[in-house]
Order: sequence, then C-alpha cells, then structure tokens
Amino acid sequence: MLRIYPVILDWLSALTPIIASIRTVDSNLADQLRRSSASVALNVAEGTGATGGRKRNSYRIALAEMRESMAAIEIATRLAYIEALDDDAEDRQQKIVATLIKLAVPWKK
Repeated sequence: MLRIYPVILDWLSALTPIIASIRTVDSNLADQLRRSSASVALNVAEGTGATGGRKRNSYRIALAEMRESMAAIEIATRLAYIEALDDDAEDRQQKIVATLIKLAVPWKK
C-alpha cells in the first residue's frame, strides 16, 4: 500500500466530527462529503492493485474526489456550518492532493 494511504485514513478520521456538524444543518452536503472522502481512500486502494492505465485512472478519480471533498468543506465553511480546518488538517489535505497529482498526471521528460 502507498505511504499516503494511512494519511488519507487519518484525514477521514478527522472529518468524522466535521461531517456530523454539517449534517445538523445540511444533510445533503454532509452525505456528499462523506461519499467523496471515502471514495478517495477506495480509489487509492484500487489503484495500488491495478496496472497501466487502470492504475492511473484510479488515482485520477481519487484526485477528483479529493478536490470535491475540499470544495464541500470550503462550502460548509463559507456557509458558516463549520469553522475553517485547523492547520494540521489543511496540511494533510495538501499532502494528499500533491501525492495524487504525482500519481495521476504523467510527466514528460
């Protein structure tokens, strides 16, 4: 398994109370955040067992789901459902995104 996988799981654990807070005012947004966030971990796990284009596609989906999760958090923050994420959670998000970009985007040399 990739080293980023436990970071993703820690990030998911940190989101649990955030999702619960959002759910009290907007159950649809909370459900969307829960689904997209879980999908990040699921697609990374799928990608580690895949090869070739399927592997890269799994990581691309994980990246898109991560960005969707981040948007849901930003929306919840802007609508004053939750406070902004703490620095540790924000750093974890950025690390996940950076890793997924490296895995999902082929770089030409």
